[in-house]
Amino acid sequence: MSQTPGASTHTDARPAPAVTTAVDPAWRPALSPGIMLRRDRVREADLLVLPERVVVLTGRAADIVRLCDGRREVTAIVGELADRFPGAPVPDEVPAFLARLREQGWLR
Repeated sequence: MSQTPGASTHTDARPAPAVTTAVDPAWRPALSPGIMLRRDRVREADLLVLPERVVVLTGRAADIVRLCDGRREVTAIVGELADRFPGAPVPDEVPAFLARLREQGWLR
């Protein structure tokens, strides 16, 4: 089973280095139907709730997913995160992370 960096079903592993994946900067990512982002207050964790599965988001993954509302383009998401986290490798890592979520079927 492949793991999506920044998401885990049972561990708090750090995201793996980004793999260069081409993403259309005009894409407006949104959660796929049937998938919800929830905060588990007991575990102090952000979760993606999928049919028959729960994925624990680690690191800043939830910050990224929260911006995937179907209105913002990838360039706007990257820009907002770069402003929030100066010096972080946002332009390199966020598009690749979004591409991995789309490959999993979690974003449309």
